Amino acid sequence: MTEWQYVGKIVNTRGIKGEVKVISVTDFPEERFASGAVLYAQKEPSSGYLPLTVAGYSRRAPFDCLLFEGYPTINEVEKLKGSALFISRDQLPRLEDDGDFYYYEIIGAEVYTEEGRELGRIKEILSPGANDVWVVDSGGKDILIPYIIDVVRHVDVPGKRVTVHLIPGLIDDED
Repeated sequence: MTEWQYVGKIVNTRGIKGEVKVISVTDFPEERFASGAVLYAQKEPSSGYLPLTVAGYSRRAPFDCLLFEGYPTINEVEKLKGSALFISRDQLPRLEDDGDFYYYEIIGAEVYTEEGRELGRIKEILSPGANDVWVVDSGGKDILIPYIIDVVRHVDVPGKRVTVHLIPGLIDDED
């Protein structure tokens, strides 16, 4: 069974020549949206995946703009508005550094302190600015862990385990 990786959403059309505006969440737009790359559009979560071959790419902040083979006019791409864009996970490039990972690889990872205290599981990752923030479901109030070297000490991707150093004020201790 194919595992899918979300890479963006078609939010509107641009002009009359079949171009669409995409809000992208990929770190590799030049590779992901290169001519000949295949993306898969899904209009509704219950619908199938429509393969689309990229014919052109440009950046028009804050959007990535794409043209698809076989969709030469606004009339053809209009029906794609609102579609989520995916790639199959086997299309993801291999990461160079052993310490690098994709978000999906750590969602669900158990988080422990250096002393071995279990804090919970990572349920989502926020990217609000200078660093990512990992949202840990502790069974009560969510714990927000900044992804910085002073806090995140070790990430074991295969073992789905993260070790953190609790700096003062990071969590409210009820002990």
